[in-house]
Amino acid sequence: MKVAVIGGGINGICCAWELARRGHEVDLYERGELMGETSSASSKLLHGGLRYLEYGEFRLVREALRERHWWLQAAPELTRSLRILLPVYAGKDARPRWQLRIGLILYDLLAGRRRLGRHRWLSARAVLEEVPGLDPEGLRGAFAYYDGQMDDHALGLWAARQAESAGVSVHEQTEVERVSTGGELYVAGETRLYDRVVNVAGPWVGELMDASELQPRYRIRAVRGSHLLFDRPPPAPMLLQHPDDGRVVFVLPWQDGMLLGTTEVAQPIDQSPECTDEERDYLLEVYNRYLSPALKPQDISSHFSGLRPLPDDGRAPTQASREYEVERLDRLIGVYGGKWTTARALARQVADMTEA
Repeated sequence: MKVAVIGGGINGICCAWELARRGHEVDLYERGELMGETSSASSKLLHGGLRYLEYGEFRLVREALRERHWWLQAAPELTRSLRILLPVYAGKDARPRWQLRIGLILYDLLAGRRRLGRHRWLSARAVLEEVPGLDPEGLRGAFAYYDGQMDDHALGLWAARQAESAGVSVHEQTEVERVSTGGELYVAGETRLYDRVVNVAGPWVGELMDASELQPRYRIRAVRGSHLLFDRPPPAPMLLQHPDDGRVVFVLPWQDGMLLGTTEVAQPIDQSPECTDEERDYLLEVYNRYLSPALKPQDISSHFSGLRPLPDDGRAPTQASREYEVERLDRLIGVYGGKWTTARALARQVADMTEA
């Protein structure tokens, strides 16, 4: 079967790789460079999504934890296990200690034999010995748990090399203008015919459907995630709860410095994602609530933002489902949403639907 895959982010790369692995002839189209957009602007985590348990997304978390294990085993030079601290304060946190403990027990259980280590409770004294700059007032202690970290850009290009080795033909700097449900693909005024076309353009999947005058069942919305970078190591890898809205913010080692993120802000798809002053101040507020010495705007060495493609379920960005949806319209398959960690699992579902 001859298949076109549109989108050179991690989900498109993995779809093309899986289809080629199954013996299909695959062309992968990317309007810019592979891994040049959303997939290289992540929080650099291979994770199950601990906070998704809060919304009952057990299937997604189990799948992500299984896939986390695979990535860590397949590319150890680009990934690693990371121990993360989650401080708990008396009467100040959005989630009480018992709720966090239940979540972490479930996280370990869903990972099963693939877990990276059991979570454990650390006393306030032990935490302050490890992180002297942590605010001691009201500190009850901290949970320590494990997730994975990656170089998202390099790992995505590694996956692209595997796809090419499997036979995928990659077309960068090649924008697909329109598609049809009959397997037609329009590029630079030329029509190309395929047995199947997979639209996995991430945040822009809906734009291509609109340009093609198609009406899919699902709609996408773009949610901006911004991150701050600092030329200093973090006090420890940490997950911090915002004191007001309960959102979580990661403090992570990245290269030789520190990454602080992320935000969740809805934005129009036709605008370039840029970190706003409000997002910058929000992230600094969370860090400075828990840690000293305080960070100031002038301490920021750089920042980056990316767009998450989320199926539009009408909920606020912080509460929207991270599940993905796949829809087939005759020879055309549309992919709506998708997490970095679960790209291979999504690809298997897309390949199954392609072959049905």
